[in-house]
Amino acid sequence: MRFTTFIALLLALLFTGDSVCAQPRQRTLVFGRSADASFLDPAKFLDNESAMVIENIFDGLVRYRDDSTRIEPALAESWVVTGGGLVYTFNLRQGVRFHDGTPFDAEAARFSLLRKIDPNHPYFRPQFSKMDATLKGVRSVEAVGPHFLRVTLKEPDPLFLSALARHSAYMVSPAAVESLGDGFDRHPVGTGPFVFVSWLKGDRIVLQSNKNYFTGAPRIDGLVFKVVADPQVRMLELRAGSIQAMDGLTPELQDEVRRNPSLTLDSRSGMNVGYLAMNTGRAPLDKLKVRRAIAHAINRPALVKSIYQGMASQALTLVPPSMQGYNPKVPDTTYNPALARKLLRQAGLPGGFETTLWTMPVSRPYMPQPDKIARFLQENLAAVGIRARIVTFDWATYLAKAYDGEHDLCLLGWVSTGDASDILEHLLDQTNAVKPHASNVSFFRDQRVHDLLAQARTSGDEKVREALFAKVQDIAGREVPLLPLAHGNQTLARSRSVTGIVNHPSGVIRFAKATLK
Repeated sequence: MRFTTFIALLLALLFTGDSVCAQPRQRTLVFGRSADASFLDPAKFLDNESAMVIENIFDGLVRYRDDSTRIEPALAESWVVTGGGLVYTFNLRQGVRFHDGTPFDAEAARFSLLRKIDPNHPYFRPQFSKMDATLKGVRSVEAVGPHFLRVTLKEPDPLFLSALARHSAYMVSPAAVESLGDGFDRHPVGTGPFVFVSWLKGDRIVLQSNKNYFTGAPRIDGLVFKVVADPQVRMLELRAGSIQAMDGLTPELQDEVRRNPSLTLDSRSGMNVGYLAMNTGRAPLDKLKVRRAIAHAINRPALVKSIYQGMASQALTLVPPSMQGYNPKVPDTTYNPALARKLLRQAGLPGGFETTLWTMPVSRPYMPQPDKIARFLQENLAAVGIRARIVTFDWATYLAKAYDGEHDLCLLGWVSTGDASDILEHLLDQTNAVKPHASNVSFFRDQRVHDLLAQARTSGDEKVREALFAKVQDIAGREVPLLPLAHGNQTLARSRSVTGIVNHPSGVIRFAKATLK
């Protein structure tokens, strides 16, 4: 039996029971993507493939609007801020239930947040605290009656609501966590628009519509996240109708979509950055002159022109130009192979050296063709005497090993929530350079950067924050723990029979309003 036939029969039985013929035709949307999720527990979230599914199963107290990163109500209908910006009191939506039928209330919200941040919580795990530095500033979380939650901060934080809109702060069913323990990440239970049904690792994740969703049931009956690693095969499946939408498009596939009258292309500027991380904890990458040599060896303008082909802009710094806090005056390591060879000689490596260059096995918004990018970098490095062997693993293993610092050079990226602190803290702050699960995979430790970011986190003055972010980018430009490569466009292709998919600026895709003709 062909897979497409099998999945159609499976979903028909799943969503209609035995009386398939008596029911109206089910509307199941199959989304093709390059890699599977790593886990589906919001508190563990560190990769966008996981976030894409989590976004459709769970809700937070607040959320980003569909068209921006502005905050709007979600499970909290409203909130007030008192105590000089320290006390947030949330008025929770009533009548909402988790997918297991248990009620969402103030105690459930308290459980979800403390599980994330309190080491004394019975279901806290150390890696939960890696994701959001902002949540570490919470002093206490209290249920004030069944429908009011009070969160008190240690000091004012202008980014607190934004942190609550992130996946890692989404609400989880206490009953399910208590029942499943660490198995919750394979059997997630939230309040979101879709209910988890099954997960065949490396193949597909199946969800069904939450008919009791508090903003109204989704317009499709089922949603399948299907792994099709090869982008050419994904496109064949899209054209054949076995999937209805896909991401991870190469420039050639984007052109094909534009030429096909039955398909359409959604593209927007992404709040992301793709970069080459240099593990500063390993010799000879612990030497500044070696890192600067690598940076001067890379021809970034040619890289963006030849491989991204209009799908990205060259990155000068980690922060995209469209984002508040961008510093266009950072020290730029321009392409200069002669200078790169000189720096290597000064570092005591006149003959260059051997190293490894890790590359992702999957396409990402900031790096749609990582294999080609790796070969391009390999050739640039070889021209100055740096002999880099390309290494890759499956996606989950790649992330785990990179977060544990097993690499020399490593290709990765970050999709931001819209504030410069999100990128700079995760990729440069020394508090995020702790193994395992480090998001700062350069393992760059600089007290100046840490202090500047700490000041920015508590300042309510945007001009002051911009000045602090500018200093951080200046230090990173001089110390070169990583080399920003490109800010990629965020694209997806879909059948014209599909409308209403929200290709969100934060890098996730929302399907609650999707329709399928």
